[in-house]
Amino acid sequence: MLIHSLELPGIRKLASGKVREIFDLGEHLLLVTTDRISAFDCILPNAIPRKGEVLTQLSSFWFEKFTFLPNQIVAVDCEHFPAALRPFDEQLRGRSMLVKKAQPLPVECVVRGYLAGGGWKEYQASQSICGIKLPGGLQQAQQLPETLFTPSTKAASGHDENISWEQCCGLVGESIAKKVRDYAIRLYEEGRTYAAGHGILIADTKFEFGIFNGEVILIDECLTPDSSRFWPEADHRLGISPPSFDKQFVRDYLETLSWDKTPPAPELPASVVEGTSAKYIEAYERLSRRQLRAETR
Repeated sequence: MLIHSLELPGIRKLASGKVREIFDLGEHLLLVTTDRISAFDCILPNAIPRKGEVLTQLSSFWFEKFTFLPNQIVAVDCEHFPAALRPFDEQLRGRSMLVKKAQPLPVECVVRGYLAGGGWKEYQASQSICGIKLPGGLQQAQQLPETLFTPSTKAASGHDENISWEQCCGLVGESIAKKVRDYAIRLYEEGRTYAAGHGILIADTKFEFGIFNGEVILIDECLTPDSSRFWPEADHRLGISPPSFDKQFVRDYLETLSWDKTPPAPELPASVVEGTSAKYIEAYERLSRRQLRAETR
């Protein structure tokens, strides 16, 4: 079942993000991951088959794996959802999470382990990333001398903006900032080590945290092809941008067009839609060592 947007009659929708629909269930929230895809901060008209299932099930895999910090999960199986959601099992199965009502922190916790994307462009111009000075002579796609924590704002619309460590502390307080920095780096480094054993290099990623009952918890998604840059280890070469298992495949296609990166976004050809779906599913199955659950009809 391909889902681009979703309404659940009788259930109050709080918000529609770039990818997720958020519903209020009273004590908890319901996060439903659609098959929408965005690039350059624009939602594209096409949906990517099974993308929502991949993001939900891969996040759930990582949430289970990282036991050193609490997370948002209450339930991921429809059988454990409230009875009011039972009529919507077909739409929700495999792509939904019942989660705690945490207060999201107003920062994106970006972690970088390799020189790629915007970080590579900035390094070429200033030998730094987000103001952090780096050694000279590094190459594109090279592993950084140390993992970098480079926070950014969380824009409701438009682009997130990189912020300094001091600005991050100003937004959330120094104690919380240190905690999410340390959590984010540990999550990334443990995830990177695990993924490398399964043929995938995680070049960079972003995490979101919230406050629930006075403690920091991990929320949103975790180490997915939407939130991370995944490279096939076998294709990793210094000096080039490796092919990827993430939505860079879509960005690369869009870069070949004359589109000015403002809405409305162009339609994707079937080959790009199908190729993106295949890459997402392969990333999930490589990392989880599980087959993606049978598709709902």
